[in-house]
Amino acid sequence: MTRVYADGVYDLFHYGHVESLRKARSLGDYLLVGVGADGEQLEAFKRKPILTMEERIASVAGCRYVDEVLPLPSTYFIDRAWIELHDIDLVVHGDDLTQEQIEYYYKVPIELGIFRKLPYTRGISTTDIIHRIAGG
Repeated sequence: MTRVYADGVYDLFHYGHVESLRKARSLGDYLLVGVGADGEQLEAFKRKPILTMEERIASVAGCRYVDEVLPLPSTYFIDRAWIELHDIDLVVHGDDLTQEQIEYYYKVPIELGIFRKLPYTRGISTTDIIHRIAGG
């Protein structure tokens, strides 16, 4: 059984998130999804989420492609201990990050040869939704 791991913020859960999780699930037999913890690191990386962590976890858990949701600790580094603890075979993330960010956050999975980028769903994002609501 191939265990695939994807992580993200998943704020204002939308079809772009669903599509990403569908692609991730197609790469294995079991999909674990890490949901980013509220806090300074998340806000520095993106922005303060609108939904609480509990709301974001519940949204992701409701997606039919997801087998298990893991609340992430306050750090977003995927290290060897996390990979071994959750018996992860493949780590995936959308190609919306810069190469520098990918190498920073996913250094260990890259070194282990178990990291793969997934194509980002164009035309939808939480930021786009926020702008629509604000009338932008």
